[in-house]
Amino acid sequence: MKNILVVCIGNICRSPMAQGILATQLPQVSVSSAGIGALVGMPADDKAQSLMRMRGIDIGGHFARQVTQGMCTQSDLILVMDSEQRRHLEEAYPLACGKIFRLGEFSKKDIPDPYRQSQEAFRDVLTLIDEGVHEWLHRIQKL
Repeated sequence: MKNILVVCIGNICRSPMAQGILATQLPQVSVSSAGIGALVGMPADDKAQSLMRMRGIDIGGHFARQVTQGMCTQSDLILVMDSEQRRHLEEAYPLACGKIFRLGEFSKKDIPDPYRQSQEAFRDVLTLIDEGVHEWLHRIQKL
């Protein structure tokens, strides 16, 4: 496994946080993120940046970008936040089918969007992201 792509909607909340955690845990893997409806060029949400800084992870240099076919083709694993995003990517990029999964796949959980919500909502989402990352790390490290 060399390339992991993390996808959400705007690419400013969930996917940058998941990218930062995965990249820290898997330094030998290229981890990137993008959005289905990306707020292209926008930095990661301030609340997401704050939570990551508290963990010693800097996502301050992140800028949202739109997911592309090339990104999907180059990725070995694509992690999305919910079933709808998975369906969307599979329809838009059929060649990526088979490598698109929810971050919360094994716990059967979707990860809700905290955009424009409270710091507490971001913390709750980060807990779900942590759970998903933990589940995937166990499987990725076996490869």
